[in-house]
Amino acid sequence: MRGGLWQLGQSITRRLAQSDKKAVGRRFFSGESELKKTVLYDFHVAHGGKMVPFAGWSMPIQYKDSIMDSTVNCRQNGGLFDVSHMCGLSLKGKDSIPFLESLVIADVAGLAPGTGTLTVFTNEKGGAIDDSVITKVTDDHLYLVVNAGCRDKDLAHIEEHMKAFKAKGGDVSWHIHDERSLLALQGPLAAPSLQQLTKDDLSKLYFGEFRILDINGAHCYLTRTGYTGEDGFEISVPSEHAVDLAKAILEKSEGKVRLTGLGARDSLRLEAGLCLYGNDMEQHITPVEAGLTWAIGKRRRAEGGFLGAEVILKQLEEGPAIRRVGFFSSGPPARSHSEIQNEEGKSIGEVTSGGFSPCLKKNIAMGYVKSGSHKAGTKVKIIIRGKAYDGAVTKMPFVPTKYYKPT
Repeated sequence: MRGGLWQLGQSITRRLAQSDKKAVGRRFFSGESELKKTVLYDFHVAHGGKMVPFAGWSMPIQYKDSIMDSTVNCRQNGGLFDVSHMCGLSLKGKDSIPFLESLVIADVAGLAPGTGTLTVFTNEKGGAIDDSVITKVTDDHLYLVVNAGCRDKDLAHIEEHMKAFKAKGGDVSWHIHDERSLLALQGPLAAPSLQQLTKDDLSKLYFGEFRILDINGAHCYLTRTGYTGEDGFEISVPSEHAVDLAKAILEKSEGKVRLTGLGARDSLRLEAGLCLYGNDMEQHITPVEAGLTWAIGKRRRAEGGFLGAEVILKQLEEGPAIRRVGFFSSGPPARSHSEIQNEEGKSIGEVTSGGFSPCLKKNIAMGYVKSGSHKAGTKVKIIIRGKAYDGAVTKMPFVPTKYYKPT
Protein backbone atom coordinates (compact mmCIF):
# COMPACT_ATOMS: atom_id res chain seq x y z
CA MET A 1 0.00 0.00 0.00
CA ARG A 2 2.82 2.38 0.88
CA GLY A 3 4.31 1.96 -2.58
CA GLY A 4 0.98 2.83 -4.22
CA LEU A 5 0.59 6.00 -2.16
CA TRP A 6 4.17 7.01 -2.89
CA GLN A 7 3.48 6.56 -6.59
CA LEU A 8 0.36 8.70 -6.22
CA GLY A 9 2.45 11.43 -4.61
CA GLN A 10 5.06 11.20 -7.35
CA SER A 11 2.34 11.34 -10.01
CA ILE A 12 0.81 14.46 -8.52
CA THR A 13 4.26 16.02 -8.18
CA ARG A 14 4.88 15.40 -11.88
CA ARG A 15 1.42 16.65 -12.84
CA LEU A 16 1.81 19.84 -10.83
CA ALA A 17 5.26 20.38 -12.30
CA GLN A 18 3.95 19.85 -15.83
CA SER A 19 1.20 22.43 -15.37
CA ASP A 20 3.84 24.84 -14.07
CA LYS A 21 5.97 24.37 -17.14
CA LYS A 22 3.04 25.24 -19.35
CA ALA A 23 2.16 28.24 -17.22
CA VAL A 24 5.52 29.85 -16.68
CA GLY A 25 7.66 28.58 -19.54
CA ARG A 26 11.40 28.70 -19.87
CA ARG A 27 12.09 30.84 -16.81
CA PHE A 28 11.11 27.89 -14.61
CA PHE A 29 13.02 24.98 -13.06
CA SER A 30 16.49 26.37 -13.69
CA GLY A 31 17.66 25.60 -10.19
CA GLU A 32 16.46 25.01 -6.64
CA SER A 33 18.33 28.09 -5.43
CA GLU A 34 16.21 30.32 -7.67
CA LEU A 35 12.92 29.15 -6.21
CA LYS A 36 11.08 31.66 -4.05
CA LYS A 37 10.14 30.74 -0.49
CA THR A 38 7.13 31.81 1.54
CA VAL A 39 7.68 33.07 5.09
CA LEU A 40 6.41 29.66 6.27
CA TYR A 41 9.15 27.70 4.46
CA ASP A 42 11.15 26.82 7.62
CA PHE A 43 7.89 26.03 9.42
CA HIS A 44 6.98 23.54 6.66
CA VAL A 45 10.38 21.86 6.76
CA ALA A 46 10.27 21.62 10.57
CA HIS A 47 6.91 19.84 10.29
CA GLY A 48 8.15 17.30 7.74
CA GLY A 49 7.03 19.13 4.62
CA LYS A 50 8.25 17.55 1.37
CA MET A 51 9.14 20.61 -0.69
CA VAL A 52 8.73 20.63 -4.48
CA PRO A 53 8.99 23.32 -7.19
CA PHE A 54 5.62 24.88 -8.01
CA ALA A 55 5.09 28.06 -10.09
CA GLY A 56 8.58 29.30 -9.22
CA TRP A 57 8.16 28.62 -5.49
CA SER A 58 9.33 25.87 -3.17
CA MET A 59 6.07 24.52 -1.74
CA PRO A 60 5.06 21.48 0.35
CA ILE A 61 3.38 18.72 -1.62
CA GLN A 62 2.76 16.73 1.59
CA TYR A 63 3.88 16.35 5.19
CA LYS A 64 4.48 13.25 7.31
CA ASP A 65 1.06 11.78 6.56
CA SER A 66 0.13 10.46 3.12
CA ILE A 67 -1.74 12.50 0.53
CA MET A 68 -4.64 10.06 0.89
CA ASP A 69 -4.85 10.48 4.68
CA SER A 70 -4.37 14.24 4.45
CA THR A 71 -7.24 14.56 1.97
CA VAL A 72 -9.62 12.56 4.15
CA ASN A 73 -8.58 14.44 7.29
CA CYS A 74 -9.40 17.78 5.66
CA ARG A 75 -12.97 16.61 5.01
CA GLN A 76 -13.37 14.97 8.44
CA ASN A 77 -11.53 17.57 10.57
CA GLY A 78 -9.60 20.26 8.74
CA GLY A 79 -6.56 21.29 6.74
CA LEU A 80 -4.34 24.36 6.88
CA PHE A 81 -2.69 25.31 3.57
CA ASP A 82 0.03 27.84 2.86
CA VAL A 83 -1.10 29.52 -0.38
CA SER A 84 1.17 32.55 -0.05
CA HIS A 85 2.55 31.86 -3.53
CA MET A 86 -0.74 33.20 -4.90
CA CYS A 87 -0.93 36.91 -5.68
CA GLY A 88 -3.29 39.21 -3.80
CA LEU A 89 -3.88 42.72 -5.07
CA SER A 90 -6.17 45.67 -4.49
CA LEU A 91 -7.66 48.05 -7.05
CA LYS A 92 -8.69 51.45 -5.72
CA GLY A 93 -10.33 54.55 -7.14
CA LYS A 94 -13.82 55.68 -8.13
CA ASP A 95 -13.49 53.95 -11.52
CA SER A 96 -12.03 50.66 -10.24
CA ILE A 97 -15.30 48.80 -10.89
CA PRO A 98 -15.79 49.78 -14.56
CA PHE A 99 -12.07 49.15 -15.09
CA LEU A 100 -12.21 45.60 -13.72
CA GLU A 101 -15.48 44.90 -15.53
CA SER A 102 -13.68 45.59 -18.82
CA LEU A 103 -11.42 42.59 -18.07
CA VAL A 104 -13.67 40.02 -16.32
CA ILE A 105 -17.07 38.39 -16.84
CA ALA A 106 -18.49 39.17 -13.37
CA ASP A 107 -21.11 41.77 -12.51
CA VAL A 108 -18.78 43.55 -10.09
CA ALA A 109 -21.06 46.57 -9.78
CA GLY A 110 -23.87 44.29 -8.67
CA LEU A 111 -21.91 42.83 -5.75
CA ALA A 112 -22.85 44.11 -2.31
CA PRO A 113 -19.91 45.59 -0.37
CA GLY A 114 -18.16 42.81 1.56
CA THR A 115 -19.09 40.08 -0.94
CA GLY A 116 -17.22 38.38 -3.76
CA THR A 117 -17.40 35.84 -6.56
CA LEU A 118 -15.33 33.60 -8.77
CA THR A 119 -14.62 35.22 -12.11
CA VAL A 120 -12.50 34.78 -15.23
CA PHE A 121 -10.13 37.20 -16.97
CA THR A 122 -10.79 36.76 -20.68
CA ASN A 123 -8.81 37.52 -23.84
CA GLU A 124 -10.06 38.95 -27.13
CA LYS A 125 -11.12 35.47 -28.31
CA GLY A 126 -13.11 34.77 -25.14
CA GLY A 127 -10.48 32.38 -23.76
CA ALA A 128 -9.47 32.29 -20.11
CA ILE A 129 -6.34 34.20 -19.13
CA ASP A 130 -6.90 33.16 -15.50
CA ASP A 131 -9.64 32.53 -12.96
CA SER A 132 -9.77 34.67 -9.83
CA VAL A 133 -11.82 35.29 -6.71
CA ILE A 134 -12.71 38.99 -6.57
CA THR A 135 -14.25 40.89 -3.66
CA LYS A 136 -15.92 44.28 -3.53
CA VAL A 137 -14.57 45.66 -0.25
CA THR A 138 -16.22 49.04 -0.91
CA ASP A 139 -17.43 50.82 -4.04
CA ASP A 140 -13.89 52.13 -4.60
CA HIS A 141 -11.80 49.20 -3.29
CA LEU A 142 -11.66 45.76 -4.93
CA TYR A 143 -9.54 42.88 -3.62
CA LEU A 144 -8.61 39.92 -5.81
CA VAL A 145 -6.35 36.89 -5.76
CA VAL A 146 -4.79 35.44 -8.92
CA ASN A 147 -2.96 32.17 -9.48
CA ALA A 148 0.76 31.91 -8.81
CA GLY A 149 1.59 30.41 -12.20
CA CYS A 150 -0.30 33.23 -13.93
CA ARG A 151 1.02 36.10 -11.81
CA ASP A 152 3.40 37.62 -14.36
CA LYS A 153 1.03 37.47 -17.32
CA ASP A 154 -1.97 38.60 -15.22
CA LEU A 155 -0.16 41.61 -13.78
CA ALA A 156 1.19 42.57 -17.22
CA HIS A 157 -2.32 42.26 -18.69
CA ILE A 158 -3.91 44.36 -15.93
CA GLU A 159 -1.16 46.98 -16.09
CA GLU A 160 -1.37 47.34 -19.88
CA HIS A 161 -5.11 47.96 -19.75
CA MET A 162 -4.84 50.18 -16.67
CA LYS A 163 -2.41 52.52 -18.46
CA ALA A 164 -4.84 52.89 -21.38
CA PHE A 165 -7.79 53.34 -18.99
CA LYS A 166 -5.99 56.03 -16.97
CA ALA A 167 -4.83 57.80 -20.15
CA LYS A 168 -8.52 58.35 -20.93
CA GLY A 169 -9.05 59.93 -17.49
CA GLY A 170 -10.06 56.84 -15.52
CA ASP A 171 -9.44 56.93 -11.75
CA VAL A 172 -7.89 53.58 -10.75
CA SER A 173 -4.68 52.51 -9.03
CA TRP A 174 -3.40 49.22 -7.67
CA HIS A 175 -1.36 47.73 -4.87
CA ILE A 176 0.16 44.23 -5.00
CA HIS A 177 0.09 42.70 -1.53
CA ASP A 178 3.60 41.24 -1.44
CA GLU A 179 3.76 42.31 2.22
CA ARG A 180 1.07 39.77 3.07
CA SER A 181 0.89 35.98 3.24
CA LEU A 182 -2.16 33.85 2.47
CA LEU A 183 -3.40 30.89 4.51
CA ALA A 184 -6.35 28.66 3.59
CA LEU A 185 -8.15 26.98 6.50
CA GLN A 186 -10.62 24.35 5.29
CA GLY A 187 -12.91 21.70 6.77
CA PRO A 188 -15.53 21.29 9.51
CA LEU A 189 -13.18 22.49 12.26
CA ALA A 190 -12.14 25.63 10.34
CA ALA A 191 -14.76 27.94 11.87
CA PRO A 192 -14.58 26.60 15.47
CA SER A 193 -10.77 26.84 15.44
CA LEU A 194 -10.61 30.32 13.92
CA GLN A 195 -13.41 31.66 16.16
CA GLN A 196 -11.14 31.21 19.17
CA LEU A 197 -8.68 33.69 17.64
CA THR A 198 -11.04 36.60 16.87
CA LYS A 199 -13.73 38.62 18.65
CA ASP A 200 -15.81 38.95 15.49
CA ASP A 201 -18.75 36.54 15.17
CA LEU A 202 -17.84 34.24 12.28
CA SER A 203 -21.32 32.64 12.30
CA LYS A 204 -22.53 35.84 10.59
CA LEU A 205 -19.94 35.58 7.80
CA TYR A 206 -21.30 33.43 4.97
CA PHE A 207 -19.76 31.78 1.91
CA GLY A 208 -18.33 34.38 -0.47
CA GLU A 209 -18.31 37.16 2.13
CA PHE A 210 -15.32 39.26 3.16
CA ARG A 211 -14.32 41.13 6.29
CA ILE A 212 -11.31 43.07 7.56
CA LEU A 213 -10.71 42.10 11.19
CA ASP A 214 -8.12 41.23 13.83
CA ILE A 215 -7.18 37.55 14.09
CA ASN A 216 -4.65 36.46 16.71
CA GLY A 217 -3.65 40.11 17.09
CA ALA A 218 -3.00 40.66 13.35
CA HIS A 219 -4.94 42.88 10.92
CA CYS A 220 -6.32 40.36 8.41
CA TYR A 221 -8.45 40.18 5.28
CA LEU A 222 -10.81 37.24 5.76
CA THR A 223 -12.85 35.63 2.97
CA ARG A 224 -15.17 32.67 3.58
CA THR A 225 -14.14 30.65 0.55
CA GLY A 226 -11.70 27.94 -0.50
CA TYR A 227 -10.66 25.37 -3.07
CA THR A 228 -11.81 22.14 -1.45
CA GLY A 229 -15.62 22.17 -1.48
CA GLU A 230 -15.56 22.36 2.33
CA ASP A 231 -16.53 25.28 4.55
CA GLY A 232 -13.48 27.39 5.23
CA PHE A 233 -11.56 30.63 4.94
CA GLU A 234 -8.73 32.30 3.10
CA ILE A 235 -6.80 34.57 5.45
CA SER A 236 -4.57 37.35 4.15
CA VAL A 237 -2.23 38.15 7.04
CA PRO A 238 0.76 40.50 7.33
CA SER A 239 3.75 38.25 6.64
CA GLU A 240 5.42 38.97 9.99
CA HIS A 241 2.39 37.39 11.72
CA ALA A 242 1.90 34.39 9.40
CA VAL A 243 3.90 31.77 11.33
CA ASP A 244 2.31 32.75 14.66
CA LEU A 245 -1.15 32.54 13.11
CA ALA A 246 -0.46 29.10 11.62
CA LYS A 247 0.79 27.84 15.00
CA ALA A 248 -2.25 29.27 16.79
CA ILE A 249 -4.73 27.65 14.39
CA LEU A 250 -3.12 24.22 14.77
CA GLU A 251 -3.05 24.63 18.56
CA LYS A 252 -6.70 25.72 18.87
CA SER A 253 -7.82 22.67 16.88
CA GLU A 254 -5.96 20.41 19.35
CA GLY A 255 -4.04 18.84 16.48
CA LYS A 256 -7.10 17.81 14.47
CA VAL A 257 -6.50 20.46 11.82
CA ARG A 258 -3.30 19.43 10.07
CA LEU A 259 -0.86 21.19 7.80
CA THR A 260 -1.88 20.07 4.32
CA GLY A 261 0.13 20.23 1.09
CA LEU A 262 -0.44 20.71 -2.62
CA GLY A 263 -1.00 17.00 -3.23
CA ALA A 264 -4.11 16.85 -1.05
CA ARG A 265 -5.19 20.28 -2.30
CA ASP A 266 -5.24 18.85 -5.83
CA SER A 267 -7.25 15.78 -4.75
CA LEU A 268 -9.70 17.94 -2.78
CA ARG A 269 -10.34 20.41 -5.61
CA LEU A 270 -10.80 17.56 -8.11
CA GLU A 271 -13.33 15.85 -5.81
CA ALA A 272 -15.11 19.23 -5.60
CA GLY A 273 -15.16 19.49 -9.42
CA LEU A 274 -13.09 22.71 -9.43
CA CYS A 275 -10.83 23.76 -12.30
CA LEU A 276 -7.04 23.94 -12.08
CA TYR A 277 -5.80 26.65 -14.43
CA GLY A 278 -3.27 25.21 -16.86
CA ASN A 279 -5.07 21.85 -16.81
CA ASP A 280 -8.83 22.36 -16.99
CA MET A 281 -8.85 25.95 -18.18
CA GLU A 282 -6.48 27.63 -20.62
CA GLN A 283 -6.19 30.52 -23.08
CA HIS A 284 -8.24 28.68 -25.71
CA ILE A 285 -11.07 27.58 -23.38
CA THR A 286 -13.99 29.94 -22.76
CA PRO A 287 -15.92 30.20 -19.47
CA VAL A 288 -18.98 28.74 -21.23
CA GLU A 289 -17.05 25.66 -22.37
CA ALA A 290 -15.56 25.34 -18.87
CA GLY A 291 -19.01 25.14 -17.28
CA LEU A 292 -18.70 28.57 -15.64
CA THR A 293 -21.71 30.16 -17.33
CA TRP A 294 -23.13 30.87 -13.85
CA ALA A 295 -20.20 33.26 -13.24
CA ILE A 296 -21.27 35.54 -16.13
CA GLY A 297 -23.48 38.18 -14.53
CA LYS A 298 -26.97 38.66 -15.96
CA ARG A 299 -26.24 42.31 -16.75
CA ARG A 300 -22.97 41.31 -18.44
CA ARG A 301 -24.84 38.85 -20.67
CA ALA A 302 -27.06 41.68 -21.80
CA GLU A 303 -24.40 44.39 -22.13
CA GLY A 304 -21.11 42.57 -22.80
CA GLY A 305 -18.30 45.07 -22.41
CA PHE A 306 -15.53 42.59 -21.52
CA LEU A 307 -12.79 41.16 -23.74
CA GLY A 308 -14.10 38.38 -25.99
CA ALA A 309 -17.73 39.18 -25.16
CA GLU A 310 -18.85 38.63 -28.76
CA VAL A 311 -17.55 35.03 -28.74
CA ILE A 312 -18.88 34.25 -25.27
CA LEU A 313 -22.35 35.76 -25.81
CA LYS A 314 -22.67 33.82 -29.09
CA GLN A 315 -21.84 30.59 -27.23
CA LEU A 316 -24.47 31.42 -24.61
CA GLU A 317 -27.04 31.80 -27.39
CA GLU A 318 -26.05 28.87 -29.60
CA GLY A 319 -24.30 26.53 -27.14
CA PRO A 320 -20.59 25.66 -27.08
CA ALA A 321 -19.01 22.99 -29.29
CA ILE A 322 -17.30 21.35 -26.31
CA ARG A 323 -18.15 21.09 -22.61
CA ARG A 324 -16.30 20.28 -19.39
CA VAL A 325 -17.74 17.19 -17.68
CA GLY A 326 -16.88 14.72 -14.95
CA PHE A 327 -16.21 10.98 -15.28
CA PHE A 328 -16.06 7.82 -13.24
CA SER A 329 -13.80 5.23 -14.84
CA SER A 330 -12.48 1.69 -14.44
CA GLY A 331 -8.88 0.49 -14.65
CA PRO A 332 -5.95 2.78 -13.80
CA PRO A 333 -6.83 6.41 -12.95
CA ALA A 334 -7.15 8.59 -16.04
CA ARG A 335 -4.57 11.36 -16.33
CA SER A 336 -4.32 14.66 -18.18
CA HIS A 337 -4.41 14.20 -21.98
CA SER A 338 -5.99 10.71 -21.84
CA GLU A 339 -8.15 10.37 -24.94
CA ILE A 340 -11.94 9.97 -24.53
CA GLN A 341 -13.84 7.90 -27.09
CA ASN A 342 -17.51 7.10 -27.55
CA GLU A 343 -18.73 3.50 -27.56
CA GLU A 344 -18.07 3.28 -31.31
CA GLY A 345 -14.39 4.13 -30.75
CA LYS A 346 -14.60 7.66 -32.17
CA SER A 347 -12.54 10.32 -30.38
CA ILE A 348 -14.81 12.84 -28.64
CA GLY A 349 -12.48 14.61 -26.23
CA GLU A 350 -9.67 14.56 -23.71
CA VAL A 351 -9.19 14.26 -19.95
CA THR A 352 -7.71 17.37 -18.31
CA SER A 353 -7.48 16.19 -14.67
CA GLY A 354 -7.85 12.76 -13.09
CA GLY A 355 -6.86 10.58 -10.21
CA PHE A 356 -8.00 8.20 -7.50
CA SER A 357 -10.43 9.85 -5.09
CA PRO A 358 -9.24 9.30 -1.49
CA CYS A 359 -12.75 10.01 -0.17
CA LEU A 360 -14.83 8.05 -2.70
CA LYS A 361 -12.25 5.26 -3.17
CA LYS A 362 -12.77 5.25 -6.92
CA ASN A 363 -11.33 6.86 -10.05
CA ILE A 364 -12.58 10.33 -10.93
CA ALA A 365 -11.67 12.69 -13.75
CA MET A 366 -12.80 15.75 -15.63
CA GLY A 367 -12.26 16.76 -19.21
CA TYR A 368 -13.83 18.13 -22.37
CA VAL A 369 -16.14 16.29 -24.77
CA LYS A 370 -18.09 17.32 -27.83
CA SER A 371 -21.55 18.70 -27.08
CA GLY A 372 -24.09 15.90 -27.38
CA SER A 373 -21.79 13.52 -25.52
CA HIS A 374 -21.89 15.57 -22.30
CA LYS A 375 -25.01 14.27 -20.60
CA ALA A 376 -24.70 12.38 -17.31
CA GLY A 377 -24.79 8.63 -17.82
CA THR A 378 -23.21 8.74 -21.30
CA LYS A 379 -20.89 5.74 -21.61
CA VAL A 380 -17.37 6.38 -22.86
CA LYS A 381 -14.01 4.69 -23.28
CA ILE A 382 -10.93 6.31 -21.75
CA ILE A 383 -7.61 5.41 -23.36
CA ILE A 384 -4.78 4.87 -20.87
CA ARG A 385 -1.39 3.67 -22.12
CA GLY A 386 -2.98 2.45 -25.33
CA LYS A 387 -5.77 0.44 -23.71
CA ALA A 388 -9.46 1.37 -23.55
CA TYR A 389 -11.25 1.34 -20.16
CA ASP A 390 -14.95 1.81 -19.47
CA GLY A 391 -16.11 5.14 -18.12
CA ALA A 392 -19.25 7.22 -17.78
CA VAL A 393 -20.02 10.92 -17.73
CA THR A 394 -21.19 12.05 -14.29
CA LYS A 395 -22.29 15.28 -12.68
CA MET A 396 -19.88 17.30 -10.56
CA PRO A 397 -18.99 17.89 -7.79
CA PHE A 398 -18.06 14.28 -7.08
CA VAL A 399 -18.14 14.97 -3.32
CA PRO A 400 -21.02 17.21 -2.13
CA THR A 401 -19.97 20.75 -1.19
CA LYS A 402 -20.45 22.02 2.36
CA TYR A 403 -20.30 25.78 1.90
CA TYR A 404 -21.62 27.81 4.83
CA LYS A 405 -24.73 29.60 3.56
CA PRO A 406 -27.78 31.19 5.22
CA THR A 407 -30.49 28.60 5.97
